[in-house]
Amino acid sequence: MDFEDKLKWIKKARSPRPKSDSVASAWRKLETDSGLSTKEKLEKLITLTGTPKKEKRARAAVVEEKRTPLEVFENQYHLGSRYGKIPIGAGLKINGEILSLLSRDRAFSGLDLSTALFLDLETTGLSGGVGVVPFLVGLGYFREERFWISQFFLGDIAEEETLIHTLGQFLEKMDFRSIVTFNGKAFDLPLLETRFILQREALPLSRLPHLDFLFSARSLWSHKHESCRLYHLAQEVLEAHREEDIPSSEIPFRYFEFLRTGEFALIEPILYHNQEDLLSLLGVVITGAGLFLEERDGELDPSGDAMDLFGAARLLERSGERARSALFMSRALEERLSGEFAVQAKLKLASHFKKSREWDKALRLWSEMISLNRLECFRELAMYYEHREKDYVKAAEVTREGLALAGRASQSLQEDFSRRLGRLRRKIERQNQ
Repeated sequence: MDFEDKLKWIKKARSPRPKSDSVASAWRKLETDSGLSTKEKLEKLITLTGTPKKEKRARAAVVEEKRTPLEVFENQYHLGSRYGKIPIGAGLKINGEILSLLSRDRAFSGLDLSTALFLDLETTGLSGGVGVVPFLVGLGYFREERFWISQFFLGDIAEEETLIHTLGQFLEKMDFRSIVTFNGKAFDLPLLETRFILQREALPLSRLPHLDFLFSARSLWSHKHESCRLYHLAQEVLEAHREEDIPSSEIPFRYFEFLRTGEFALIEPILYHNQEDLLSLLGVVITGAGLFLEERDGELDPSGDAMDLFGAARLLERSGERARSALFMSRALEERLSGEFAVQAKLKLASHFKKSREWDKALRLWSEMISLNRLECFRELAMYYEHREKDYVKAAEVTREGLALAGRASQSLQEDFSRRLGRLRRKIERQNQ
């Protein structure tokens, strides 16, 4: 159908129908049917002539659509309920030592999640800055044997002062002792602080210990999953079947459309998205912490697979806890860690054993990996035989093998092997004199 045909069709659809003749004709035919009552004849007349049947408007529904400038929506979850495969109440079993490890902040050592605030904002923009307004502030917290989600929704952007004041009063009353977010250090908390400052109020959360779990998630799972986005981790790690979600980039547009039209249906998916993000955040924190819950006196009963244990080892290493990291690396290898990750684990373990002077363990790992042509292992063995064993012949042999493999693969190691071989030859000559 071309443009002109469409235009004719629209005009035809909009033009009034000559109802009087068609209605009269239809009624005359129906009157001859004595088997129908008057009501049945009228109903059939409406069907035949296309006359729409008038419906009563539900006035109560119109009243319910009226909204206030600031609304608070609340949901609560029993501790025994699950999000994906994770029991929500397990969050209360996470102690301060594990929270300190995940956050790299010793201020968590005397705390747990019973007094923590899970925070997630939905905003009018994703870039931050003074012009970005949080129109939905999602808060998750444990209280009264439940996990609560309170969502403060700004229905009129001109009423931001009301939102900030009400939110400030709520935070003061709840007396949270710590914050948990996902990328909150870079986005959520600075933005909220800015909005409070603009309204000449102090944000009660500013000086609290802050666990931004994005950094821990990357250490734990970036090697295992293609994405560390919270939505993706909820599906892959928690096995949570979140319903069809909306992309973050669409959220500001939906809010501005709501301000223009008043259609709250535009906001309902955002409320769902925000609530799911808070539950997902709780779930991944529980899962990440669970990797360390069974650690006792140098023993480890792994609650995850080999890749999870490898991720836990990486997190420990980045926190400076090398001995504990080695424990997790060893268990990951016992759980059949494979491929390049197994090589990385062995290199880390060998380095740890070298520093702790457990030479037999280090030698075993270096010897395993020279079969994989790992040049760094040739170098380590050459240094060990030269400086620890004083076996210059053996050191020279390993050095020559390393030099032959280095080629163009590593100029720095090639130069290192060349210098080392020259020095070892001189030592062998002196030794033979």
